[in-house]
Amino acid sequence: AEKRFLSTIARRLDTLGAITRGQRQTGGQGLFRPEDNLESHYARDALRQLYMLLVRGKVEGCSLDRFESATGLKLMDSTGIKDELPPITTFLNRLLALTIELQGILFAAFEQLLTARIEGAIASGTYDAGLETLSAESFVVTDRQTIYTHPRTGAETSLLTINERKRNRPVTLEAALAELDDPRAKLLVNERSGRAAVQIPASSIMLDDGEVERRVRLIRPTEAHNIPVRLMAETHWVETDGETFAAAWKTEIADVPEFTDATLHMVTGLLLPIWKRLPNDSTRVYRLQTDEGERIIGRKVSPAWAANATTAGASAITPDDAFTALMDGRTILDLAEGLQLRRVRVMGANRIELSGFDDTMRERLTAYGLFHEIISWKLRMFVPTDANGPAVLGKLLDRWPVERIGEKEAA
Repeated sequence: AEKRFLSTIARRLDTLGAITRGQRQTGGQGLFRPEDNLESHYARDALRQLYMLLVRGKVEGCSLDRFESATGLKLMDSTGIKDELPPITTFLNRLLALTIELQGILFAAFEQLLTARIEGAIASGTYDAGLETLSAESFVVTDRQTIYTHPRTGAETSLLTINERKRNRPVTLEAALAELDDPRAKLLVNERSGRAAVQIPASSIMLDDGEVERRVRLIRPTEAHNIPVRLMAETHWVETDGETFAAAWKTEIADVPEFTDATLHMVTGLLLPIWKRLPNDSTRVYRLQTDEGERIIGRKVSPAWAANATTAGASAITPDDAFTALMDGRTILDLAEGLQLRRVRVMGANRIELSGFDDTMRERLTAYGLFHEIISWKLRMFVPTDANGPAVLGKLLDRWPVERIGEKEAA
């Protein structure tokens, strides 16, 4: 019930901010998270899936008959499930009249479905959080190209290349060990890479088929991610003692540079005439301020799109840009002789996979720094995703140049 009323406040403040200041976040003054709005399109998708699970009897503790009798909402008619199902506002209002026990069952299932959708959108880069402000130690515009000029007004659309410098703030050993205050936390070390991680519990999510997926969170010096419990047995993470963990953690922190440089590509200026030419997988808008004080608002695009938007084409993409584009997950690089690079998900981790190679190439690819694994009785080759990745990718692209840059559809 509390979340129901909170949702209404968050939604109305978003609307107020959009009307009065042109930006929905300003209405709530940062008090609410986007997830607090239970009437978003992510919530509508989650609710429809919840209805499907109720019809199939997949919601533990609440049958379809119990749901319909308690809420007064009908999901079925003489032909099967209704085409017009109760909207999210009606569902949330009916929840208020239920017992605390039934509220908990239904809202827990709904929230798990909603969390899965939001996390999936964030992971794929399609989550719409409104106008987002980028922050870093430094932003420097290194290149500026005009890619469109309006024939009547002369207004221009520019493609900016911006060097971004961020300060690395790795998790300290003391902070990592503090996670052991939770008795369920574990110290892990990877048998293959020798790197360390802390395993802590994470919230479960409900899959589309109604199965509840149990997850744990792996905290590492520079990143953290959730992984299904069922996949942990397939990884190389093993529990270790405090001394081994501390040594591995300190070694990894020592290798972390003070700053990390990255290249951003932003389209600014007159956007409406070329809106359909921009990537359709995400319409996120960003703003930043450069070291010279220039304020920039625009759409961030991938290195692949930027390379195709200029006359130089695919051959101009550098190994660093190619690595960034591949790790971003929306770019596919087609190389000479039928090779292809793309990001894949293997055992809960993102990797850059090379496909299309034959047995005669294997020895040379290994010499370049690629590594191979046999997964489901199939030999697969990967580019390292650590600091050595761009250098390995550079050797690969020198031998097999990029012929075409493509983009994957949004997940």
